Amino acid sequence: MNNVYRLRKALGRTGAYAAALAVFLFAIFPVYWVLATALRPTGEIFTREPTLFPREITFEHFERVTSGVLIPGTSFWSFLTNSLIVTVGSVVFAALLSLLAAIAVARFRFKLRSVFIILLLVIQMVPVEALIISLFINFFHLGNTLDVELVNNLSGVFIVYVAVALPITILMVRNFVNAVPKQLEEAAAIDGASGWTIFWRIMMPLVAPGLAAASIFAFITAWNEFLVAFTFLQNNTDAYTLPISLQYYFGAVSIEWGSIMAASTLLTIPVMVFFLFVQRRMVSGLTMGAVKG
Repeated sequence: MNNVYRLRKALGRTGAYAAALAVFLFAIFPVYWVLATALRPTGEIFTREPTLFPREITFEHFERVTSGVLIPGTSFWSFLTNSLIVTVGSVVFAALLSLLAAIAVARFRFKLRSVFIILLLVIQMVPVEALIISLFINFFHLGNTLDVELVNNLSGVFIVYVAVALPITILMVRNFVNAVPKQLEEAAAIDGASGWTIFWRIMMPLVAPGLAAASIFAFITAWNEFLVAFTFLQNNTDAYTLPISLQYYFGAVSIEWGSIMAASTLLTIPVMVFFLFVQRRMVSGLTMGAVKG
């Protein structure tokens, strides 16, 4: 009986591993195909008999993307710089504001607190595409009223990205703030710790995993966004971000699939690097601030 039980257990474990491997291959195949297409010569991309692996590897598409000038006076590195500026700024401000708002919602009791939380959920369900026209009109009139250029400038895009990321990041960080026992803050206050000391030495290390998860969401949202940036920046090509640059590979007569795949590959590298960096902070944040029993 023991041998039969062990055999069934081994078969079940093998089946589970096989299913997990199948799901992994299904999910990773599009990513591999993008990279493989970026490394193929142009003639091999349009062949009628595609192969799983490139017959010849070339970096001509990457060279065209990084060294070519799609718009007069604007290069790939300009697009990359603009994307990094608006994305990093959005992540920092969204994380800071969401942390302060999450602490206020989790620790303080005020009128319409439940309504505020429900509104966050409702706002999160509304797609940005449904608000893009009203946002553009409001930002245009607000900029004229304040004599500030919010349209045709990265500042307007930055504000929209922060506003879009805030509802979900506040809700995510709020759960981590609720998980922090109030007794830790009370014990630190009794020992003479100030409010800032409690915030930085106790609250921040314990809420760090939540901030890391919220930062990933804010980063991906801002980094991959196209519609808001294209609508707000209009003809200001100097402020264009990387997702906007991809449209210039779609010509009226032909489509440069090699360059598109190369640019898409380069577009995913910062996301992967940021995720690996934040993931390490998430793991370390789980143990920082622990209390001995």
